[in-house]
Amino acid sequence: MELSDTIILLILLGCMATYIPVFMCLFFTAVLGFLFFTDLPLLLLFQSIFRSMDNFALVVVLFFILCGNIMTAGSIVEKLIKMANALVSWLPGGLGMAGVLACGLFGAISGSTVATVVALGGFMIPALLDNGYPEKYTLGLMTTSPNLGVIIPPSIGMILYSMISNVSLEGLFLTGFIPGMLIMFLTCLYSYLFFRNKKEIVRMPIIFSGVFTANEAAVVACVYAFIVELLIHKSMKFSQVKQITVNSAVTSATLLIIVAGATCFGRLLTLEDIPGRITETVLSAITSPAIFLLAMNALLLVVGMFMDIISATMILGPVFLPMLDAFDINWMHFGLIMTVNLAIGYCTPPMGVSLYITGAIANRDLVYVSKAVMPFIVIQILVLLLMTFFPDVVLWFPRMMGFE
Repeated sequence: MELSDTIILLILLGCMATYIPVFMCLFFTAVLGFLFFTDLPLLLLFQSIFRSMDNFALVVVLFFILCGNIMTAGSIVEKLIKMANALVSWLPGGLGMAGVLACGLFGAISGSTVATVVALGGFMIPALLDNGYPEKYTLGLMTTSPNLGVIIPPSIGMILYSMISNVSLEGLFLTGFIPGMLIMFLTCLYSYLFFRNKKEIVRMPIIFSGVFTANEAAVVACVYAFIVELLIHKSMKFSQVKQITVNSAVTSATLLIIVAGATCFGRLLTLEDIPGRITETVLSAITSPAIFLLAMNALLLVVGMFMDIISATMILGPVFLPMLDAFDINWMHFGLIMTVNLAIGYCTPPMGVSLYITGAIANRDLVYVSKAVMPFIVIQILVLLLMTFFPDVVLWFPRMMGFE
């Protein structure tokens, strides 16, 4: 590593160690790198910002965020939970299984882990506790299951990975179905085994018995959600539409600012040929694809503890992508690996956002919630290892649909 590389890394880490927002850390580091280590004008940096925003793929992010906010404000979330409850509530641990299924269903709408935690945690945590479920089980389940929000499509992390790698977004979405279903199945199986001999847990009675592109599907989902909430369920007033739309725009703008900062930093890395030099270093130390993937998993799990999925994907994606061809690793497969690793980071201490959200709902500290999530994190890591070393398990679906 050259001296300039070390200085750039130290500036970035120094900024992130303070209270400076992530996008400012990236932009500030890029500006200093341009000024001191290149002969190029700063105008090139601002052109990079404009080009990163002028990307049609980002439209889908706005509409999926809007769709999730509409359903959270209305009654669709509650109805999703009731539907999931109807499917499994008669089984031992059925209400916990309903929480897992509801996270999968809502994740297939919102594309966001945080949105899923906020929307479902407030419903399911009190319900589980009121029905006699242990607090540790409840918090562990409702902290980790929302990871399905970025594994089961749509996924904001996958959208950004598709943008930087140019792999098919629809194909990348399809890779998430099998690991998502496996996580749901194994978590439900764990719940069944955990509660099968616990008679004090009440079993609830049964109460309720590729057409579009990703962008089009997001818009259609928003229109449908508005119609259902305003005209059918009538759980939302017309006066709320403006506020929901504005809140979604603010959330989208926050994401786009991070994308802009990461693009600037990525341009600096490219001009300094840092990814190329890292690739050479890695190739000289690692010759086995299996060892490389194991190392990437370990690294991304650590990164996920400290960095959100948006920043990590935009910063590390361009660094890792040049290495994949050398190890004959499918880019779409690696996109899924990266997404699942960073999703697990949402519920991994010390910076996992989901830990703090469920802790606030249940009035528990970080240490308590961190212990509660461990059995469920083990399940998700087992699925991660399975899909890492058996890529055909997750790639057969997109291949069957003509995406590769």
